[in-house]
Amino acid sequence: MDADLAHMRRALHLALKGRGKVSPNPLVGAVVVRGGRVVGEGAHLQVGGPHAEVHAFAAAGRRSQGATLYVTLEPCSHHGRTPPCTEAVLRAGIRRVVCALEDPDPRVGGRGITQLREAGLEVEVGLGGEEAERQNAAYLKHRRTGRPLLILKLAQSLDGRIATAGGDTRWISSEASRTLVHRWRSWTDAVMVGAGTVLADNPRLDVRLVRGRSPRPLVVDGRLRVSPQAHVFQRPGAVLITADSAPAKKRRAFADQGVSVWTLPARAGQLDLGQVMERAGSEGLTSILLEGGGQLAAAALRARVVDQLRVFVAPLLIGQGIAAIGDLGLGRLAAAPRLEAVVLRRLGPDLLYTAEVKYPCSPD
Repeated sequence: MDADLAHMRRALHLALKGRGKVSPNPLVGAVVVRGGRVVGEGAHLQVGGPHAEVHAFAAAGRRSQGATLYVTLEPCSHHGRTPPCTEAVLRAGIRRVVCALEDPDPRVGGRGITQLREAGLEVEVGLGGEEAERQNAAYLKHRRTGRPLLILKLAQSLDGRIATAGGDTRWISSEASRTLVHRWRSWTDAVMVGAGTVLADNPRLDVRLVRGRSPRPLVVDGRLRVSPQAHVFQRPGAVLITADSAPAKKRRAFADQGVSVWTLPARAGQLDLGQVMERAGSEGLTSILLEGGGQLAAAALRARVVDQLRVFVAPLLIGQGIAAIGDLGLGRLAAAPRLEAVVLRRLGPDLLYTAEVKYPCSPD
């Protein structure tokens, strides 16, 4: 078991090579072991490119005959952009497969495991499953619910402010913290802000401080207050999310310059963020980094669409500034979202607080 676990950990480490490169596909790593020795390794590195198993078999060559395959996700059994990985496993002569997770994609859903077992292979499922779940949280949520994983990121003072009363935000967090945020952006399908953030900061929401691709920018503006000349709308793939009652002429001004305009029902200018997540999922987005502002953060928490929280706490005090999170409309503490799997770490002078968001059951 110790050897099995070590090889699975290696496969999980290899899978990380695909971060920011393979969405909407999952991160997958594979290791081929024969006679206790690693003879081939691979990872899924590019959408439409060979899967992790195929890379590992190519490295192993004939040494894959009678070997064990360690893979972080169930081998696919359907034709997509590439042939089924189950066929590659059988051709390689693998005798045993150790798989961390079943793939919830409806086109797979255990069929790959069944196919391999029916062909006489020994298949074990579950080793490293918890880590594989965390690693592919965005892919798994999208496949299971049709919605993207939503990560709320905040940079706040010790007293919970994201700006001064006059709106000054630069810079609350340190350079090290801002660099990490750009790394997160490069791994995420989209970054989302509200109209207030665009009006106050005119951000670009791209990746500059690290190497990597820039995410698709999403601006939520039910009342259509932002300008098509804002920096964010000059970027390819930019999306304006607004009310279907917003003036058609104003919406056309965005569409005419290549901005995608998603229109949804709104009440008093407030969009249903659950519907926003449904639309984002239907567009193939598996992960979104929500970067502000405080009112949009509160709306997302009230709508119970936030999955993870990442908060940078800087060692400064602002006092009467803008709250990191607006009113959640809570009358009782029992109704408050709770945080689980909390991790706290130092990042330069800042503290980074990460957690999973859990919502209480409705009293109804």
